[in-house]
Amino acid sequence: MELFSLQGKTAIVTGALGLIGKKHCEALAAAGANVVAADTDEKKVEAFAAELGEQHGGLKIDVTNKRSLEIARDKILTRYGSIDVLVNNAAINDMFENPALAKELSAFENYPLDAFQQSLNVNVTGVFLCSQVFGTVMAEQLSGSIINIASTYGIVGPDQSIYKNERGEQDFYKSAAYPVTKGAVINFTRFLAAYWGHKGVRVNTLSPGGVENNQNEFFINNYTAKTLLGRMAKADDYQGALIFLASDASAYMTGANLVVDGGWTAI
Repeated sequence: MELFSLQGKTAIVTGALGLIGKKHCEALAAAGANVVAADTDEKKVEAFAAELGEQHGGLKIDVTNKRSLEIARDKILTRYGSIDVLVNNAAINDMFENPALAKELSAFENYPLDAFQQSLNVNVTGVFLCSQVFGTVMAEQLSGSIINIASTYGIVGPDQSIYKNERGEQDFYKSAAYPVTKGAVINFTRFLAAYWGHKGVRVNTLSPGGVENNQNEFFINNYTAKTLLGRMAKADDYQGALIFLASDASAYMTGANLVVDGGWTAI
């Protein structure tokens, strides 16, 4: 079990207040890491970090703003002295405020350009900037693990039929933005692994499947029917994979995409 220990390591998780982000933080803390939970809401992220324990910290960051990340980097180094694990978890996944317009706006023919550009900015540029700012510290210290959170939709195209309700009507479409950006994250992982391998920085992707989170019953049933394990993921189903990638248990693994999806992409 010593292989999985993160004792004395410092780990930063972006998008830490999200459903899976919180579970990432909890897993890293349980493995012994000093966890820096990072998100856009300062009070909430500080409160969440306090729940993890006094040795952990919460920071407000904007993953699209390099100066914001540099300030966070300096604070982390002042408090902990190193940055050993970066989990690039922050991302936009389309949500439409007006359900009545969801189908119309999510259709490729009508999908708003500004929504596509915003996803690119957070999901791709944000990963680039966080890796540049925090990963450079790892390269200078000649060790570290970067884990980019992608998706099954970075590997395969969306099956639009799972978004049809019990009457067979299309409620909405999965837009191009999420698959495009998550596919980019997977190949960025390969680039960075090749670029920093000689510096001792490992860079891998974790591609999760869908998490059950109070979705409509028809969607849960449709999604479940496509998985080999016959269920959607639970929010904590990715904790083991995350600790594996963060720790010395995966010491000879870089440039890889670890797919944890209940078999969704196997057939």
